[in-house]
Amino acid sequence: MRRWVTPVILILLVAVLAFGLWWGWRMLTHPIDRAPNGCVTTSASTLTTSQVQVRVLNSGTVRGRAASLAQDLGAKGFPVVSTTNTSTTVDVTTIVGASADDPEVRLVAGFLPGAKALGDGRTSHLVDIVINDSFGGMRQDAPTSIAVPAGTICVPTAGSSTTP
Repeated sequence: MRRWVTPVILILLVAVLAFGLWWGWRMLTHPIDRAPNGCVTTSASTLTTSQVQVRVLNSGTVRGRAASLAQDLGAKGFPVVSTTNTSTTVDVTTIVGASADDPEVRLVAGFLPGAKALGDGRTSHLVDIVINDSFGGMRQDAPTSIAVPAGTICVPTAGSSTTP
């Protein structure tokens, strides 16, 4: 019996190694599955808060600021995807979307007086809000909808996300 144990273990180890090489080569040579656009383009004359997904990032040292803002935005109808801290530092509240002129960025900006809007070309149309220690709070009387001059909006699909 002992005579067969070593060759059997050796054969099993070689089989595991061969499988690992095959799988690794397959993953290396196959095309990468790209995530879908992350949003659905629809016709609309107005954009409402319920159609804009936001992520709130706290770049300051005051704990709980992102969660507090997320709760306030949620009360206004915004679907809040996540809240977290970030190592990115900002001088003023910063709103990041596909472009600074997109309707979803302008709608969020109405709730955050003095915020700076930036665009990074993202395709998901998810809107990031980066706040710091000097964040003064949300404007409660901001409009919950905005006119869309182009007549089309890109509404994020469930679960779409962009790395902050």
